[in-house]
Amino acid sequence: MIEIRLEDASFEQDIRPLVRAFFGREEMKVLIYDFEEPDKAEVPPSDYILAVHNSEMTIDMWFKDDVKRTVRKKYEYKELEEDRRLYKNELKKVLYNILKEYTGNELPWGTLTGIRPTKIACDYIEAGKNEEEVRNFYHEQYLCGEEKTELSIEIAKKENELLQKLDYKNGYSIYIGIPFCPTTCLYCSFTSYPIGGYKKKVGEYLQALFKEIDFASTILPHKKLTTVYIGGGTPTSISAEELELLLDYINMKLPMASVKEFTVEAGRPDSITRDKLKVMKRLGVKRMSINPQTMSDKTLKFIGRMHDSESVRRAFTMAREEGMEDINMDLIVGLPGETVKDTEYTLSEIKKLDPDDLTVHALAIKRAAALKLKLNELTDMIPTDTALQQQLTYEFARDNGYEPYYLYRQKNIADNLENVGYARPGKEGLYNILIMEEKHPIIGLGAGSSCKFVFREGNRIERTENVKFVMDYIERIDEMIERKTKFLEEFGEML
Repeated sequence: MIEIRLEDASFEQDIRPLVRAFFGREEMKVLIYDFEEPDKAEVPPSDYILAVHNSEMTIDMWFKDDVKRTVRKKYEYKELEEDRRLYKNELKKVLYNILKEYTGNELPWGTLTGIRPTKIACDYIEAGKNEEEVRNFYHEQYLCGEEKTELSIEIAKKENELLQKLDYKNGYSIYIGIPFCPTTCLYCSFTSYPIGGYKKKVGEYLQALFKEIDFASTILPHKKLTTVYIGGGTPTSISAEELELLLDYINMKLPMASVKEFTVEAGRPDSITRDKLKVMKRLGVKRMSINPQTMSDKTLKFIGRMHDSESVRRAFTMAREEGMEDINMDLIVGLPGETVKDTEYTLSEIKKLDPDDLTVHALAIKRAAALKLKLNELTDMIPTDTALQQQLTYEFARDNGYEPYYLYRQKNIADNLENVGYARPGKEGLYNILIMEEKHPIIGLGAGSSCKFVFREGNRIERTENVKFVMDYIERIDEMIERKTKFLEEFGEML
């Protein structure tokens, strides 16, 4: 048990993930209270006690490895209190050095715990900073390691190169959520419902979605629609006829003439049919995902995928036959029971298929996922070599002509790693860059989706969210449209 004591609750989102990065899945609790006499504070019966005194930037930490030994460290910095961001960064560096000294471990990302570590490099390069300035900033401000610093700079350069070709400041993108799946995977926390139990509701769901598409067709008239991304769930879990209705309606209602990228994240190979591929190709879909996650049949069954590796090969081959020229494949390293040999086998099979893009995720154990509930009984199955598995994917990408072009991180991600998108030159997913770097508004349609309104000035971002449950979405669609309408009436010209 790790007990974290804070004077200021607003620092929890910075302190907790950094401690988590050093101590993995150790149980934690956070207490918020005033410290009257921190030097005389009693050490309660937890394994590790961390007390952060924000008022004077003092960190007290007790490491109780056994009943005979207590280690305590104290650091004081008082000159940065006026600047909260600098104060926070300095506080995290102090904590990082304490934990590094105690554990003997260094974190590849240093004190960076946010989900968009490359955004810093992207913004700096866009502002005209040279690589050495960016490199020094990562090292000095965040104690970031050499490898992750260079990866961030490489991705930032690629992103800026691609963004310069887009008039993104005068554009916006649309995300459309289809919250149905063949089954729910063990690790999944996304809004999704098994299609077997919801087939009769798909029609009603689409009718509600069409109302929201009608709304989206007239918004932001001063901007051009840049990308459209259909995700989920598994969009291809609905029938070919239902998919055709959806794509037809999108083409009929949305200003698709300006669209640079139209993506369907098919995802599950067991949901892909030739009829659906024909519909997608005919109605303008240029990019799709077929996501095996692993090519180990044993693992696929264990995580609830209900398809085998042969289904992946069959779906991919069929997609190529139907003319799909930009196919992404998702992989996950760190899946329960997976070894380095499993990763090597998966990569050897992926090489035979030769996708255009490859997105590699490190397993993140999310609170809402079934895996979180079973974690105690699966402890022995969680790999301890996830970092090595990911390194293999990095080398595979380099050796096979893929370049990293976007990156993000998640809470509770395995070994404090990251998710990286690789692509052959010219096949990069534009939507992925636009949403990760928060460069222009993303209009989310469908259950569980959210709008991200990026303002032209002041680095301001506002969000509106749709309800998650399918029936709530169907019944409350007018309410959600009205909420977005009111927001745009007030702020639309500022976007």
